Amino acid sequence: MGDTSYTVPLLIGGKDVVTHTNPSAPYQVFNPATGKNVHQTSTGDAEHARQAVEAAAAALPEWRAWTPRRRRDLFLKAAEVMTRRRAELASYMAAETGAAEAWANFNLDVAGDFFIDVAGRLGPAAEGRVPLTQDPNTGAMVLKEPFGVVLAIAPWNAPYILGTRAILFPLAAGNTVVFKGSEFSPRVMWALCSVLAEAGLPAGALNFLVSAPEQAAEVTEALVKHPEVKKINFTGSTNVGRIIGRLAGENLKPVLLELGGKAPAIVWEDADLELAATQCALGAFLNAGQICMSTERVIVHRRVAKAFEDKFVAASDKIFGSGAAEAPVLIRRQAQDKVKSLVRDARDRGATVALGTADDEPASEAVRMRPVILTGVTPEMSIYKTESFGPSVAVFEVETEEEALRLANDTEYGLSSAVFTESLQRGLRLARGIETGAVHINSMTVHDETALPHGGAKASGHGRFNASALDEWFRTKTVTYRI
Repeated sequence: MGDTSYTVPLLIGGKDVVTHTNPSAPYQVFNPATGKNVHQTSTGDAEHARQAVEAAAAALPEWRAWTPRRRRDLFLKAAEVMTRRRAELASYMAAETGAAEAWANFNLDVAGDFFIDVAGRLGPAAEGRVPLTQDPNTGAMVLKEPFGVVLAIAPWNAPYILGTRAILFPLAAGNTVVFKGSEFSPRVMWALCSVLAEAGLPAGALNFLVSAPEQAAEVTEALVKHPEVKKINFTGSTNVGRIIGRLAGENLKPVLLELGGKAPAIVWEDADLELAATQCALGAFLNAGQICMSTERVIVHRRVAKAFEDKFVAASDKIFGSGAAEAPVLIRRQAQDKVKSLVRDARDRGATVALGTADDEPASEAVRMRPVILTGVTPEMSIYKTESFGPSVAVFEVETEEEALRLANDTEYGLSSAVFTESLQRGLRLARGIETGAVHINSMTVHDETALPHGGAKASGHGRFNASALDEWFRTKTVTYRI
């Protein structure tokens, strides 16, 4: 891990490929917690994309012929490999993303659960059905089949969780995969592929690419347009998701998108304020707010607003602020600059900074930022609509459920949300009214587990991930026959 000359390889057809699209300046990977270079990564171009797709297509007949039981055993073996290599895998994530130990462990726990849970669902998930037809002399079967080659694209912010779900569920249904990973966390994503290879995945069933940022559009377009690619899944920003969606539509290919968020948390007057304050702090500032489900709006009943704000500030400061050993880490300086710019804009337009600062902190090679809590945010401020994807959150006051829902839904996003109340009836009523893919009552907005379908509404995407949504990766074929 200390070898800065180490180069993360691509994986094509079961073979590691070390290559640079710019050999004179290999792409360097930095640890944002230290500002130091940790290693470099191979980068592929459109030709590597073509090779990866063709390797996946060549591996498809063998892999789709595997029985669910055989795939089950492989995925259980992969979970064992992940457990045995846990320290190694966690070190890659810490080195490349600056992740705290708890966040890396959470990633590995969820990823391991994915392997185990999907292994137990393969048999029922692959079952077709035999429906009755209108003609008694005709029988019919509805079969489930894999699509073929799936393009999977995942980001760096929760790389073991998002990387595993991007590749595992298509593989579970018998598809082969071309995995385009993030240049910020290439060793993590290569390591995921190596876990499956060690468990016995056939060569070519999973292929891994990274592109340099300046070639990302070209490589992605080549992958989407390749005729052997039959479905795409993308997790990332809404802006890039729109591009992926357009390309997929132009090429008549189905696409699953999990995009950005602006998650609201509603705190009602009967809520347990200590619980709400702690859960909102975790939801807003875990992983420096660099989670698509991060809480960005806290909507509080006016009668408890002052008491909640005091507790929220105290909890945030204790866990992540001046009371914490170190401020949260952001992935790059540009991310820090974006959040500070949003906070300064809000402050200059009249918002109050209840915790933190928008001003520059002492110069450091590390990319860290203390949490920021704003009050008095209005629709004219950029942060009202813009996903900060960083350690900032705005607190709003309301008096009625109608106001709370209007404010919660006044965004293009709709991924996750939370409601804090001691009344289950009220919680369910508000949950029905919030336009998000998930609502968590008396828990933070950040929540992902394999047994629950995960995905958004509106500009947060469409389709569902996780082991409970394996039908995303099958297509049906109807067969009729004379009796």
